[in-house]
Amino acid sequence: MGCGVTKSDQFHKQSGKALKAAVLIQRWYRQYVARTEMRRRYTWHIFQSIEYSGEQAQIKLYNFLGYLMDNFTPSSNERNLISHIFRENEVCRDAEWERYFCYKNIEVPEIYSGPHLTFPLTVEQAVGLVEAFRKKKQLHSRYVLQLLLETWKRLRMLPNINRISTCHSKEITICGDLHGQLEDLLLIFYKNGMPSLEKPYVFNGDFVDRGKDSIEILLILFSFLLVYPSDVYLNRGNHEDHIVNLRYGFTKEVLTKYKMHGKRILKLLQKIFSWLPLATVIDQKVLILHGGISDTTDLSVLTRLDRHNYVSALRPPKKKHVTSVGTSIDLDIDEDIWSTNRILERRASLTYPKPLGGRDSFQNRSLQDFSDRLKVNGVEDELEIRRKKQSVFNSATSRSEKDITVSVTSDSSNSENPKDEWKQILDLLWSDPTSQNGCMPNEVRGGGCYWGPDVTEDFLNKHNLQLIIRSHECKQDGYEFCHNRKVLTLFSASNYYDVGSNRGAYVKLGPDLVPYMIQYQASSMTRELTVRQSVGRTERSALKVLREQLFSHRSDLICAFKKIDSNNTGRLSPNDWATAVESVMHLCLPWRMLRCQLVTSRTSDGMIDYYDWFNELAIAGPNTDHIDQSLLETLYRHRSTLETIFRIVDTDNSGFITMEDFRQTWKLLSVYLKMEITDEAIYDLAVTIDSNQDGSIDIDEFMEAFRLTDKKSRLERGRSMFMGTATDLTKLEGDPNI
Repeated sequence: MGCGVTKSDQFHKQSGKALKAAVLIQRWYRQYVARTEMRRRYTWHIFQSIEYSGEQAQIKLYNFLGYLMDNFTPSSNERNLISHIFRENEVCRDAEWERYFCYKNIEVPEIYSGPHLTFPLTVEQAVGLVEAFRKKKQLHSRYVLQLLLETWKRLRMLPNINRISTCHSKEITICGDLHGQLEDLLLIFYKNGMPSLEKPYVFNGDFVDRGKDSIEILLILFSFLLVYPSDVYLNRGNHEDHIVNLRYGFTKEVLTKYKMHGKRILKLLQKIFSWLPLATVIDQKVLILHGGISDTTDLSVLTRLDRHNYVSALRPPKKKHVTSVGTSIDLDIDEDIWSTNRILERRASLTYPKPLGGRDSFQNRSLQDFSDRLKVNGVEDELEIRRKKQSVFNSATSRSEKDITVSVTSDSSNSENPKDEWKQILDLLWSDPTSQNGCMPNEVRGGGCYWGPDVTEDFLNKHNLQLIIRSHECKQDGYEFCHNRKVLTLFSASNYYDVGSNRGAYVKLGPDLVPYMIQYQASSMTRELTVRQSVGRTERSALKVLREQLFSHRSDLICAFKKIDSNNTGRLSPNDWATAVESVMHLCLPWRMLRCQLVTSRTSDGMIDYYDWFNELAIAGPNTDHIDQSLLETLYRHRSTLETIFRIVDTDNSGFITMEDFRQTWKLLSVYLKMEITDEAIYDLAVTIDSNQDGSIDIDEFMEAFRLTDKKSRLERGRSMFMGTATDLTKLEGDPNI
């Protein structure tokens, strides 16, 4: 028999070791997956937080400029500088606009090798346009204006809400945000087929901005709309707005590609955007809109309003004063003559800043933030000017009473309260769903609202619907259900933040109205990357953006560090460093975890040398030693806001502004930010850029010269589309005077 070790004992010992090894591998793998997911989440949070802060800054800037328009005297320099962007509601006959947009005097040279168009468009021409853009060819400006003019005529015939049915086809394809990424649209057409009688499409807004091929996407969609008017449907998004385009790249793209006729193209697109339908309903059961709803959204109101009056959804339309012959007596300057109480309201707002109110006042809250800082030529002088205007106006109208009947109408003649209509459109374009019940202001974006599952349930029951399909938010998988699968978010721009950051998706709806999702990633590079490589690449890109934000808040961060570092050693523990950074940035990020990626200047005892940390960043461009450092930090922190104001001031869209306009731009920014900027500091900044001393500033050269670059990064920094954080915007709201 023997007393040695049996084979059975050996097997149990070996299997026990194998089991322990398997448990260790499993534990390691779970930790690896958890760490990867955590990295993915904080990377996503970095990108999204900064993106939404930028949108909020844009809305606040526009509201601030609107406040200047409403409160500065008509002859003031500041008002004249920005007034042209508010001339969006001119009373003008369509025939007059068509003459302005006329393309017949534009010749196409013989050397032009791009696509040629004849009207009415054919399917072959629309498909040829897609192929030409795939090959990086450009459509001539004559054909661009002609195509846009035909599109404008077509859109004016459409209702506010398109209603379509699946009974004429097996499936309807719905696409979300494209944001100028032509590669995604081409991939959708490759996978799903181009629009046709058998293949209808709904495109749910945000065709433009951020990507480099926005105008090409618009021309493709408009061409198929003309070829298949009953099978291609376009909804308006929040980026189909000329004010938003100033910040996010579409305006610059058009002016770069079409230098000679870009201004006319942009003006015509401004008209087209205002005529885009607001929503689409499929089989009376599925509502497709860009942003979302609120507790006051009413489809019957949206159906009746005059959508083309809302050229920019960021500002309610002004009142017009129209004569019986269809001409406008006044468009902007004399609005207050028609409202005897308005000047008294202005006086109150200038003298006694109002407190922040509820949702009704939220959209104008930034206006109140700055009301105590704006200086006019005295309220009494203002009142006297208004009285004189009133007397002049009264005498003028009394002389012409026999010949002309003057009527005071709002832009939305069908509504008793245009502001309510405006809120409906603002909510529809800017809102986001949330898991909490109720409806509250969307303070993250600065426009629209957050609406909860109970609001969705009430809305669907009221209108006898079963599903809301919306876009507006980037999702990592390209789509996401919420509110008990009754709200579907759809996003079609893959690799939105960086290569590998997210998938794109589109949805197909058949007669059963059950969504069938198709996901993709347009870049071939993403298909070659492992999960770890993809996450790592996106993480590096997010961290670079975050480093820029940290450096642009240098003075605030140093103040926070010194409060903790009472002995002024220049060093902090990782815990104290993380606490101080969050107190300034308010991004709710895991700063202790990010410390290893953000901070390389650590002492032997594990402390952080925060002065060395800031020295790891440098400025790419001219020597800035002689420039006021506080001015430089303002430039870095509010770079996108400053560029937006430059684009507004550049009225002829030449890309250049005069020294005086440059000074006025900085003065506007100083009032907006509630800080003092001296003429001497502005002059030093201008001289640094005006190297040829011709007295003008190249906007692109200026913005490029003052970009941050990370010394530690081996990758070349791309042009960041995000600047400004939530703390910049909330800091103004904490003013004790408000």
